[in-house]
Amino acid sequence: MRPNAEETLRRVLARLDDMKAEDTVTIDLIGKTSIADAMVVTSGRSNRQVGAIAEHVLEDLAEAGVPGLRVEGMPHCDWVLIDAGDVIVHVFRPEVRAFYQLEKMWARPRPHGRQAS
Repeated sequence: MRPNAEETLRRVLARLDDMKAEDTVTIDLIGKTSIADAMVVTSGRSNRQVGAIAEHVLEDLAEAGVPGLRVEGMPHCDWVLIDAGDVIVHVFRPEVRAFYQLEKMWARPRPHGRQAS
């Protein structure tokens, strides 16, 4: 049985903690966009750790029965994106994360009067 968004998020956060990911932030996307219910942004200290974190998250989600997992960025491991449907996970090297500042962009409140599409 496919886990719901809350269970998927719980699994992701537990695995990130196990893998010693740093500065993990969860952003609630409900009402902001229809692409997912939550976004997780985290960091690994090196390309190797970023890749290992992403691999372990993917393995755990596959074992849990999350269908259609998609991943981008594994060859270089500067920034790995995992699309688990209800939850999107970004694993960055700290310098790359600081450059893109995703959590700053997504954590901002929606401009008044605009609807999420």
